[in-house]
Amino acid sequence: MEFMTLKLIFKQLFNIGLLSCLSFTTMAQVVLVDGYVRAMPATVPNSAAYITIENHGDATRLVAVDAPFATEAQLHTLIEENGMIKMRQVEGFDIDSHGSLVLSESGNHIMLMGLKQPLVIDSNVKLLLKFANGSEQEISLPVKKQVEQSDDAHHHHHH
Repeated sequence: MEFMTLKLIFKQLFNIGLLSCLSFTTMAQVVLVDGYVRAMPATVPNSAAYITIENHGDATRLVAVDAPFATEAQLHTLIEENGMIKMRQVEGFDIDSHGSLVLSESGNHIMLMGLKQPLVIDSNVKLLLKFANGSEQEISLPVKKQVEQSDDAHHHHHH
């Protein structure tokens, strides 16, 4: 009789937990679609995070990121000045209603400065996204090597 009672209790708890997870997912307006943090050699104190998030609610603005594994996280963009590409810190990134925000290696990104320890490839790190409306969302990203270009991109033919 005890086994049957425990089985019923665990079944109910499982169902409640499952429904809670589904409810939180459907309530979340901003959803992580993809992303990673770039692994760097142990001697390099900085890294970057690249994410794609979708906004299923009203327009919002990503204004800050906290990364417990780094001294500071900043939102950055790339701009061209006098033929040179330079990084600049920005106050935030707008995300349109039912739109998406792509932070990538070739453009906007999250700069992670003062890594507290080397990042381990295939491990996960947590970041806290902060939005202009005061909401926050914790995400977990894998640590990956920098995406390498194909060999064709490195070949130069000289005649």
